[in-house]
Amino acid sequence: MSTATAGPITYGEHTLSPRGDYTGRHADWTCAQDWARYTPAEHERYRRLYAARSRHIGDEAAPEVLHALGQLDAAEAIPRFDQVSERLRRATGWELAPVPGLIPEDAFFALLAQRRFPITVWLREEDEFDYIVEPDVFHDFFGHVPLLFNRVFADYMQAFGAGGVKAQALARTDPALYGHALEMMARLYWYTVEFGLIQTEGGLRIYGAGILSSDAEPAHALYAIAPARVGFGLERVMTSRYRIDAFQDTYFVIDSFAQLFEATAPDFTPLYAQLAARTPTAPGIVLPGERLYRANLRLRA
Repeated sequence: MSTATAGPITYGEHTLSPRGDYTGRHADWTCAQDWARYTPAEHERYRRLYAARSRHIGDEAAPEVLHALGQLDAAEAIPRFDQVSERLRRATGWELAPVPGLIPEDAFFALLAQRRFPITVWLREEDEFDYIVEPDVFHDFFGHVPLLFNRVFADYMQAFGAGGVKAQALARTDPALYGHALEMMARLYWYTVEFGLIQTEGGLRIYGAGILSSDAEPAHALYAIAPARVGFGLERVMTSRYRIDAFQDTYFVIDSFAQLFEATAPDFTPLYAQLAARTPTAPGIVLPGERLYRANLRLRA
């Protein structure tokens, strides 16, 4: 798999190449945010993105996300990462680590294990307003940062990073047995941190950043008939393929963040070996006996 000197990579099915200016990156793939370089037009675009998502998010996001967003006061301009990091450290011991874009998995896992969340410095273009393939500063901040203020989810993220570091070591030690370990971790991240749904008393709600930061995908995830909404199962998630350049055909639903943390707490080493020979499930496929969740009944205006 990749090393600290390798280029950015992604898993899943896609046709696009990563973007971003990597010329000024540090050895750990972080960079300076350089807040002063953002143009008035970029701040305005960020403000409109924030306003657009805020119009519906009260009926769509998990309560924990709404609670944190209400206290961040970050609606008017691209936030200064250092200022947000001060608040995060006091709340859960996390901080934001500016990065130029997608980074290699080893750097990504290492930062998470250190309770440093990689957050992209560039902002999407106007023609990407409703949907963007790669993470930008709005996706990372609006989608990821709020749950870093939640202690259970913050601990899950650090454990995920530490698990990724271990998976890399296993893959180097025995590629034949553990060569797919990192891909399995990528699937777990994708279907929880990026595109996870949670069941609440009010129905399905969003906690995945990829949905939260999109103005278009929430309607698909919560209200459309087409996607499969499957009860979370660790082995199922780790053997399920995904796409990065289209709305998801499958979403996995948890009942609580504690469920997610507990399900992923055991050592994955025997699981990697057990699942190595299993054929991955294509997006949109429902397996026999799976618990399915219905779409929310209320349609978005």
